[in-house]
Amino acid sequence: VQLQASGGGLVQAGGPLRLSCAASGRSFSRCSMGWFRQAPGKKREFVAAISRSGSTTYYADSVKGRFTISRDNAKKTAPLQMNSLQPEDTGVYYCAAAYVISTVVATTEEEHNYWGQGTLVTVSS
Repeated sequence: VQLQASGGGLVQAGGPLRLSCAASGRSFSRCSMGWFRQAPGKKREFVAAISRSGSTTYYADSVKGRFTISRDNAKKTAPLQMNSLQPEDTGVYYCAAAYVISTVVATTEEEHNYWGQGTLVTVSS
């Protein structure tokens, strides 16, 4: 699976932004999909994840209620809708794919086999 993340940019605090993750390859529907981010000077952290079918999602506490992950297996995409953005949401955002069995949702970096190149999100105050 090859992943291409896009949609980052500069946004004012309180505004929305939608990140796209486009996949190529035949295994997308067998992968749990995740989004991670890395703020300047910090370690990469989990943001959101979604199961193979899209029926189960997980979010970091810091984004719960503001971010929504979804997927379209036919189009091989896994976008991340971000609302009410705050300066602390600034960072490079990565989409990632993890081969999983059935309904398992991967939420750690170690579980993810494939990574996109990252897209920069900057939230100004």
